Amino acid sequence: MERVAVVVFPGSNCDADTLAAAREAGTDAYFVWHRDTDLQRADIAILPGGFSYGDYLRSGAIARFSPIMRAVAAHAQAGGPVLGICNGFQILCEAGLLPGGLMRNARLKFLSRPVRVRVEATDTPFTRLYGPGEELTVPIAHGDGRYVVDPRAAAELEAGGRVVWRYLGDNPNGSTNDIAGVCNAGRNVVGIMPHPERRTTPVLGGQDGARVFHSMEARHATQHAGAVRALGSQHSRV
Repeated sequence: MERVAVVVFPGSNCDADTLAAAREAGTDAYFVWHRDTDLQRADIAILPGGFSYGDYLRSGAIARFSPIMRAVAAHAQAGGPVLGICNGFQILCEAGLLPGGLMRNARLKFLSRPVRVRVEATDTPFTRLYGPGEELTVPIAHGDGRYVVDPRAAAELEAGGRVVWRYLGDNPNGSTNDIAGVCNAGRNVVGIMPHPERRTTPVLGGQDGARVFHSMEARHATQHAGAVRALGSQHSRV
């Protein structure tokens, strides 16, 4: 069972939903306060959506200095999976764990509605249970969701297959290349603007977001199966 640390910042308002979605997927999920200094032996770290203190300067600009972010950065640099959702995506960009930044929506209005996205990358810890090109409907809720990156970096993201989700049909916030989510070069750090935790059960309108969280436990199952195969191979050589 994967241990999942859900980091709570002052202003986080999707932390309980994210925790519930992670637990429903079969993980051992728990809260970590932003003033803490370690992730309590987490296998995976999630920065949920909502807001964070200092957002009035620039979303995530102050939260990136929280003590817990040193542990998140160390976890990521060691290859540990990290997911940032909405405000969490903004914080990961501000912390330099993902390229680019999130700016005010093109129409300068807060948006809260379902959007369509296409799955572009299925080789991350959070998208492995989706199919390439699969189309999803997932809610957004943001005022600073316009992903911006310079043309050279955008070309590198596209060439490296690092766009994870892309807005389909309608780009709600003016993001570069219709980008709704990206990953780092190591593919273990993922940031997405839509809220998968808000679309995990039929009562929430659908289950298109559920596999983000089930992918985390699938990763554990894959690793366990690989370890079992390796052990069996060792025994066969004895």
